[in-house]
Amino acid sequence: MQKRILTGDRPTGPLHLGHYVGSLANRVRLQHEYDSYVLIADVQALTDNFEHPEMLEANVFEVALDYLAVGLDPEKVRIVVQSMVPELAELTIYFMNLVTVATLERNPTVKEEIKQRNFAKGVPVGFWSYPISQAADITIFKADLVPVGEDQLPMIEQAREIVRRFNRLYRKVLIEPKALVGAMARLPGTDGGAKMSKSLGNCIYLGDSTETVRKRVMSMYTDPTRIHPTDPGHVEGNPVFTYHDVFNPNKAEVEELKERYRKGTVGDVEVKQRLFDALEKFLAPIRERRAEYGKNRARVREIIMEGTKKGRAVAQATMEEVRDAMKLSYKFA
Repeated sequence: MQKRILTGDRPTGPLHLGHYVGSLANRVRLQHEYDSYVLIADVQALTDNFEHPEMLEANVFEVALDYLAVGLDPEKVRIVVQSMVPELAELTIYFMNLVTVATLERNPTVKEEIKQRNFAKGVPVGFWSYPISQAADITIFKADLVPVGEDQLPMIEQAREIVRRFNRLYRKVLIEPKALVGAMARLPGTDGGAKMSKSLGNCIYLGDSTETVRKRVMSMYTDPTRIHPTDPGHVEGNPVFTYHDVFNPNKAEVEELKERYRKGTVGDVEVKQRLFDALEKFLAPIRERRAEYGKNRARVREIIMEGTKKGRAVAQATMEEVRDAMKLSYKFA
């Protein structure tokens, strides 16, 4: 029986290079080997948009466009909208009894995201329960593998703990998922920050125009200790070279640039220009596919609805097993 992948994103806006490195590349690579489901987690995105839920529909469409643009094949990958699978909410509620508040408070991913969002009026309960909701997402599809960025590893471990407790208490119904981290654990932001993040405004988006990419690359943070182009520079920890390592397929060129940078015989402008050239070659076909799908909005909506229908059928089958294991399959008739 073919093993299954479940992964996804919150539709808080278009996807960026960090998403590609952290998870999307693995999704594209593995779609021919695994039964793949990709969840657009719009319910979880309400923690950022609960005052303006009308923004979600457009964001769901944009994320679906990014999925298709990077090469996810709708014939092989089911794109599923979270809010259209009500069984997910039911399983989330059951899982809430298997997790303590203290465990949620210790989750490093949740703590970091709370810090980034700086909730002025306190943290919404929906945000605290995000790890539980994610565990329901993964397990209801009986996913064997979850391609994620490094920052999501605590979430996967939380899901594994919930599965172990559920199977021990009731019956072995759920699969304990494994995480798959991208080739690079975490892509730094263009500002030199530890992580590319929409909320920090340090992203290069998959759908950015040529001029926008050029502007973002040429303004990237480099080596703050290097005052003049003739000064020896640091390659390690320099975001421009990190991006070269990931996106420039000409490894000989990258090594030459590194050597010259260390010696002070190449300036930041040339290094950034070479990076822009590499990124443009990488992003151009993605941008082209995105534009083509964007012209046929009806087809994209059809792909979303077909994927959601198939995803819900899987979720319904799992919930029948879950209710039976928990003795909740009442028969009063």
